[in-house]
Amino acid sequence: MKLIRFVWRMVLALLWLFSAVLVVALIFPCVSLSWRRRLARLWSRALLRLCGVVVSVQGQAKDVGPVLWVANHVSWLDIFVLNSVRSAVFIAKSDIRGWPVIGWLVAASGTIFIERGHRHAIRAVGRQMQARFERGDVVGLFPEGKTSSGLQVEHFYSSLFDVALRTGVDVQPVAFRFFQDDQRSDAVSFVGEQTLLHNMWCLLSTTGIAIDLVFFDVLPNEQCRALGRNGTAELAHRKIQQAVQIC
Repeated sequence: MKLIRFVWRMVLALLWLFSAVLVVALIFPCVSLSWRRRLARLWSRALLRLCGVVVSVQGQAKDVGPVLWVANHVSWLDIFVLNSVRSAVFIAKSDIRGWPVIGWLVAASGTIFIERGHRHAIRAVGRQMQARFERGDVVGLFPEGKTSSGLQVEHFYSSLFDVALRTGVDVQPVAFRFFQDDQRSDAVSFVGEQTLLHNMWCLLSTTGIAIDLVFFDVLPNEQCRALGRNGTAELAHRKIQQAVQIC
C-alpha cells in the first residue's frame, strides 16, 4: 500500500512540477508581479494537498509591504508552506541551483542564492535582499543555516538580519511544528545525509502529516534597531524555540 501511495503521489507531484515550469516560462513574463505572487500561492497550496500535507496557520502573517520572515528550517516543504500564505523570496544555498528542474524553477522564481564559504557572499545577498524589500517583497530567511529535526531549534546566525534593520523593514518570527497522526514527529524532516528521493519517499508514502505554522507578532523595525541584529536574532530564536517545544 505504501508503494502504491508513493507512486501515485509522485506522479501527481511531477506533473504539477511540470505545470510550474510551463507557468514560469510562459505565463510569468506576461503577467504583473501581483499575479505572479497569486499564482505562486495557489500553486503551493495545491502541491501541499497533492503531497497529503495539512497546514494549520496560527497568528497573523504580515500581508502588506516588505517584511523579513525568519523561521526554523525542517524540510524543503517549508518554502511551499510559507508560499501558501503569502508569496515570498527565499535565501537558499547555491547547491540547490544544480538540482534537476527544481534548481531552474527556484532560480526563475527569484530565489536568492548564497555561496557559503565566500567572503563576498553576505554582501552580495544583502544587496539582493534590499532590492526585494524595495519592491515590497517578503524575504524568507532560515537563520539556522541548515535543516533540523524540527523538535528543537539550532543557533541563529544574525548577519542577514542587519539588512532588514538598515532598510527600515520589520521582522516577523515564524515557527514550524510537524506532526504525524496528531503526534509531534520528525518523520519527514530533511536532515543529515538523507537524499531528496529518500525524503520524498518518507513524505509521499505515509499519511497523517500535518504542519502547524505559527506567526508571531511583527517586531517593528524601531525595536529591532534598538536590539541590534544579535538581539533581534536572539529574540526571534527564543519565540520560535518556545513554540517548537509545545507538544
